[in-house]
Amino acid sequence: MDDTAALLSAAPRPTANRPLLGVTILLVEDSRYASEAMRLLCLRSGARLRRADCLASARRHLRMYCPTVAIVDLGLPDGAGEDLIAELAQAQPRLPAILGFSGDLSGEDCAIAAGADGFLAKPLTRIAEFQAAVLAHLPKDAQPKGPRAITETEICPDTLALQDDLAHAQDLLLDEDDPIQRAYSAQFLHGLAVAAKDTPLAEAAKTLAAQGDRDSLTAVRAMLEDRIATRVAI
Repeated sequence: MDDTAALLSAAPRPTANRPLLGVTILLVEDSRYASEAMRLLCLRSGARLRRADCLASARRHLRMYCPTVAIVDLGLPDGAGEDLIAELAQAQPRLPAILGFSGDLSGEDCAIAAGADGFLAKPLTRIAEFQAAVLAHLPKDAQPKGPRAITETEICPDTLALQDDLAHAQDLLLDEDDPIQRAYSAQFLHGLAVAAKDTPLAEAAKTLAAQGDRDSLTAVRAMLEDRIATRVAI
């Protein structure tokens, strides 16, 4: 029995309605909103979810637990997700599936080059799309036997998680003299805006990342204030 088979042999068997039953997913993601979406996808699919919000937390987790699947956001507060992907790809035993995760589609090439088996693009809300992406990289004996139910249902993450992320982005942008912090803030905000399908905010965050000047920073701050005030009022 190889390492992958040993990892999966004692797990509950997947079913047509819960095709990821027995799968444990480690999500390395700094956004509460994106994490809430993943929690709902896993709940509907039968998978168990563990979350780390940074590289250091993920490495601590991996010293104690061995997930079936790692889904790694490429932009994290303490470094690039590609670095963790490369570590996981070279580790023995290797995880059955390693997937990159980002709202920036150009990140797919970086994730694959680092050793990822696949890539998930934000926003990820369709249950069938999520299940298919994970199952495509699992061995046959970890997949449900026979036909499985396909649902086009979309999940709706809690808007309170989005509110928390917007407030966090606002806090990150308080220090306008730190270019490293500003670059991470712009990346975080872009991923959040893409996940929330907020195109104007995503474009403003992209401009901030590219230019990093006072005007683009002021524009992003104003948009954040407007969105936070609107949601609080609602």
